[in-house]
Amino acid sequence: MKKEQREQKLSWRRDDFERRLGFDGGRFAKAGSLPSGVMAALATVAFYIILVFVPDNPFKRMFTERGWTPYAVVALGFWTFFMLWIKTRKIKLQRKPLRLSILPNDPDFVLTVGTVDEVVNQISRNADSPKDFIVYRRIIQTLSNLRNIGRVSDVDALFRTQAEQDENISETSYSLITGFLWAIPILGFIGTVIGLSSAIGNFTGVLTASSDMSELTPALKDVTAGLSTAFETTLVALSVALLLQLFATFVRKSEEELLDEIAEFCTTNIVTKIRVEGELPSIGGAEASETAHE
Repeated sequence: MKKEQREQKLSWRRDDFERRLGFDGGRFAKAGSLPSGVMAALATVAFYIILVFVPDNPFKRMFTERGWTPYAVVALGFWTFFMLWIKTRKIKLQRKPLRLSILPNDPDFVLTVGTVDEVVNQISRNADSPKDFIVYRRIIQTLSNLRNIGRVSDVDALFRTQAEQDENISETSYSLITGFLWAIPILGFIGTVIGLSSAIGNFTGVLTASSDMSELTPALKDVTAGLSTAFETTLVALSVALLLQLFATFVRKSEEELLDEIAEFCTTNIVTKIRVEGELPSIGGAEASETAHE
């Protein structure tokens, strides 16, 4: 039985996806830029190796014959994708503690200063590094201040403060992703400018070189090639940005739902179970007398 419990014990150090790859895991649901960057580099190389063996077609030419911008778009696209994908794995891991009980089986259990250790010990049995899980971190920080809390409403206020901090951490974890989602379409527009500049330059050169239509027709191929670069790089960039933006929206929604579930878990298992047995010390430093709470 003990062996089964030990195998079921949560372990962020063991189960975090980035740590399993040998990298330092990002805090909570934050995806590190290094592991996702390495995965993106490998995926980009693999993508272009595959294209080498693909027969010539318009799709292949969009990625291989339209200047340097498609290469940058593909690399940033994979980098963004893997950061979002790693976040989904981390969000899934952060949800696991919500399925485990942290309270004794006694239905009449009351959480007081004297029974805090029972909850903390149960959390320690659930996870080997509780503070690496958002919900356990919130609960432990609140219970550590239970002696200084005078009213149950103070507990709820403390949870709300910690919830705001976690929301800020979550928002910060999207900073690099947001930057890449902004940069990808900009790269497409840069490719458009390069292509139009090339087309206009070639067209001017053709008109300057000759006015004979029989000579102009072959030379116009260079002009149309520049226009292809202009429009196809934008098409690739906007398509990649759209797909990644949709993916990011679903990931962000999942993380917001996680934070809501954590807030509900804390209210159900901690706030509704707390009974304050004493009053806060007075400003002068005198000890407050303990009163019975019916």
